[in-house]
Amino acid sequence: MHHIVHATSDLQIARCFPVMAQLRPHLVETEFVSRVRRQQLEGYQLVFLEEDGRVTSVAGFRLGECLYSGRYLYVDDLVTDETRRSAGHGGLLLDWLVAHAKENTCDALTLDSGVQRFAAHRFYLHHRMDITCHHFSLKLK
Repeated sequence: MHHIVHATSDLQIARCFPVMAQLRPHLVETEFVSRVRRQQLEGYQLVFLEEDGRVTSVAGFRLGECLYSGRYLYVDDLVTDETRRSAGHGGLLLDWLVAHAKENTCDALTLDSGVQRFAAHRFYLHHRMDITCHHFSLKLK
């Protein structure tokens, strides 16, 4: 049985770390909860898909509004445990994010994906997402 849960307690947030670290290997486990808590003050939300008591997929996102696209749900992070990929978990979580965006009167769901993440790109294109822009970044530290 699948359940999608908002990670609101420290324990729920901590349970997401092993899966999130597969996407964000630079994260430090002992700092993860406090880092998520700081981001939550700025609107970040963390949800996870649980199957048989095990976290299998995790998504971090925020709601916002900009002149370019109106109200949006921006997906910061979307990852499925590497041992559970191709079992439909990422698709279930993405469908939940789309429904959540619609419930919050968003005009768009957006995300950025590293240029090297070819499997992720196939996944997003398969789920009817379009490549609409290039994201540029300048490292300051």
